[in-house]
Amino acid sequence: MRPSWMINELDYAGPEHLDPAFVEGYDRKQGWLPVLDEEIAALTRHGLGPDSTLVDFGAGSGRVPLAAAKVCRRVIATDVSPAMNAYLRDRAKEQQADNLEIVQAGFLTYEHQGEAPDVVYTRNALHQLPDFFKAVALDRIAKLLRPGGILRVHDLIYDFEPAEAEDRFATWFAGASDDPTVGYTAEDYAEHIRTEYSTFRWLFEPMLERAGFEILESSYFRSAFGTYTCRLRSDRQRNSTA
Repeated sequence: MRPSWMINELDYAGPEHLDPAFVEGYDRKQGWLPVLDEEIAALTRHGLGPDSTLVDFGAGSGRVPLAAAKVCRRVIATDVSPAMNAYLRDRAKEQQADNLEIVQAGFLTYEHQGEAPDVVYTRNALHQLPDFFKAVALDRIAKLLRPGGILRVHDLIYDFEPAEAEDRFATWFAGASDDPTVGYTAEDYAEHIRTEYSTFRWLFEPMLERAGFEILESSYFRSAFGTYTCRLRSDRQRNSTA
């Protein structure tokens, strides 16, 4: 039973992610194609291989899980959106991805069965959680992973000081798409800032470290799009209860 203080992640997912019509155009709007090979290469460089298990939180339309299923033993794609899961289920069947499991669950509700995963991946999903629940989610991921396991995170994270927000957002908006069918517009970004829970880099990195992760690599684009590759420290359990 969910504790009385726990949120329902479906309420935080954003109505567009529950809309089958939006889901159909999701990959085009996300601009997935240029980055997919880079993601699989990065995961492989950090140990993803034929014997690996990968869990993707907020898997969406399933670009990464479908690609990962070609190079590793077991992939679990989780998402709270029934529309996203139905779309991915159809794609997995078309591609005969028999080692891909699709689970309707979120960061706060997923219960893993079987051997501990080697890799956890998440892209543009953690920002749907308020910071307290981000920290809870990262703690759950740390408990899920095998010792030395890899966490790779892509998300909208602010790499600036609060006083810089107006100027940074103006620069961000200037690079937005004019066509909402092929990219995110300035109004999309403004709505994200108003209604989602993107945090600051200087808040997010301590969350990772407190959960027991060592940051191996990090990079930012336009001071708003952060990428992290982390390894679970062997002393994680001791530090998490200190």
